[in-house]
Amino acid sequence: MAASSAMAPTRQWTTVTFEHRTLIAGKFVIGPVLLVHDDARMAKGEACTTIYRFDPKTGPKELLVSFMCTPVVRDVTKNFAAKCERAQFDPDIAVLTEYQFAGDDEAHMIPGPK
Repeated sequence: MAASSAMAPTRQWTTVTFEHRTLIAGKFVIGPVLLVHDDARMAKGEACTTIYRFDPKTGPKELLVSFMCTPVVRDVTKNFAAKCERAQFDPDIAVLTEYQFAGDDEAHMIPGPK
């Protein structure tokens, strides 16, 4: 279990720009997004990751996708990290498989097709 999970439930968020068409939990995404993880929702077994389209000038826009992640322990990372694989059905499409917030020892695996 990650050290961060011993603390009170928290929300973490970051903005990420997907330069190429990326499949995230069944939804295609490209461009800037706001990625939010909510530990309280995860503890309830609810969709704990939410991704919104993001406008750098005006902030979050519409909801793109929401899902329940699978937490996994990793080495602490200094920067936000995102792992992608090539889609089995199209090698030109990236599939986000995991993300991890800077300074955290918990990564979040993403459900979905590859």
